[in-house]
Amino acid sequence: MYLKSKGFQLGVAAVIALVVALLPRPDGTRFRVSGDPDQRLLAAVSQDFTLAKSGAAEDGSYVVVVKVPGDWNGDASRFLRDQAVGLPGPGVRVSWVDGLSPEGKRFLAVLSAVLFLFVAEPIPLEITALLIGVLLAASGVTGTREARASYMNPVVAFIMCCLVFAIALDKSGLTRRLGFFIARRAGGTVVRFTFILTVSLGYCSIFLHDAAACAIGIMIMLPLMKAAGIRPHTNTARFMLLSLPFACSAGGMGSLIGGGRCMVSAAFLKELTGTELSFLDWMLYALPGALVSVPLAVLAVFLVFRPDPAIEFPAFDESAGAWTGIEKRTAAVLALVLAAWAATGLHGLHHSITGMAAVALLVLLDVLKWDDIHQNLEWGTALFVFGGGLALGLAMHGTGAGGYLANLLLPLFGKGGWLVLFAGVGIFGALAANAMANVAVAALVLPVAIPMAVATGVDPRIPALCLGMCMSFALLLATGSPGNAIACGYRYFTASDLTRAGAVATPVLLLAVALVAWLWWGMLGLT
Repeated sequence: MYLKSKGFQLGVAAVIALVVALLPRPDGTRFRVSGDPDQRLLAAVSQDFTLAKSGAAEDGSYVVVVKVPGDWNGDASRFLRDQAVGLPGPGVRVSWVDGLSPEGKRFLAVLSAVLFLFVAEPIPLEITALLIGVLLAASGVTGTREARASYMNPVVAFIMCCLVFAIALDKSGLTRRLGFFIARRAGGTVVRFTFILTVSLGYCSIFLHDAAACAIGIMIMLPLMKAAGIRPHTNTARFMLLSLPFACSAGGMGSLIGGGRCMVSAAFLKELTGTELSFLDWMLYALPGALVSVPLAVLAVFLVFRPDPAIEFPAFDESAGAWTGIEKRTAAVLALVLAAWAATGLHGLHHSITGMAAVALLVLLDVLKWDDIHQNLEWGTALFVFGGGLALGLAMHGTGAGGYLANLLLPLFGKGGWLVLFAGVGIFGALAANAMANVAVAALVLPVAIPMAVATGVDPRIPALCLGMCMSFALLLATGSPGNAIACGYRYFTASDLTRAGAVATPVLLLAVALVAWLWWGMLGLT
């Protein structure tokens, strides 16, 4: 059909980008000035601009506000920059606060085209993700080095390590052993097996990184799916493979180590207010939300993609047998790396470094050979899909496009009490996390939301907890989470299938977390 042809859909993506690029650019009325601790620029433009009520920040930057906005017709930023260039001494920089930079506008044009390509998928997902860097550099949104660097980010290496661990589990036979264990208790029923496995791994993600949990689950599922004759792009395959990343992402909110999003939010809270959320504090407030969200995430996928109830796994009469030497070595290495990840705060090594050490150890102990890795590793998933997602997130933050959206939307939720603020932060965080790194989302949202909370008498811990929890619901795009990217790489469902399931799961999970917060946090006196 013509409407589904590759050429037509690529043309639609180009038209969408062109339309966004031609829309008027909002210049705003508030501008941040940095590199000017003596406020020389403010003195030079004091006839037309005034200092914002917030005054100067700790880094010496300050915000100026247009006195009469209607007189400028979008030229206020140009005037300020021209004045800054004429000042003697080190360079003074002017950036937008409530407006959109030209680079930010071009970024939104690129983003709109990429989102269409992700959902329609006229070309492979990995190629679309690879083109992100090309489009960002070609449009002048970022430099060539910045666009390229995202594809070799430490997070990309970490995801690759998780995929290698899954290969080791499969080769050693541990996934078969665990699969038999669960299948026997599920009675051979696909639906029951999927619920037991995904919910169990979702709860494991409270203390285990969701990418690792998802990779382990896929290696358990795939052999059993092949044995039962479950083919790609069937509702049963979609239900099974999508339930895993959704459950693992939802479980990650339960503790500070379950997902980097939680630790980032807690760090920003301490930086902005001096209030610390310890490991136990975070679990006290967030664990009930994780316990409720994990099974709800699986249920939401079940409602969208009803599996075939007639499909059953074959009976497993044989015993898994005694543990072999390779199983013991694999389990020991994985236990060591999990302990290293949990103790990152003590030794200071990034997850990717300890992960790479564990991969090397698996080869040294003859669990894996190099051929096992390069023949079975989904390179495109980690290197291109997640690398492209990081490139999008860094560009959204660097161009100010994310800050513009945050300043545009979040104030709408600032005057209705803690629950309304919770809704605004949660919705924005869940949506933005699909295209941005967690650090970038927190850097945009919390400096806006926390002062709003303090000004309206809301405990500042609420927006920090809300953001860390709700960024777990980045379930619309393959770039939303490592688990999404890993599951997409096996080609059992399309990117549009992920979006369909996420469009149902996201509002359901946001409502569930809000309800849990209303009940549980009220009992704890937080609200």
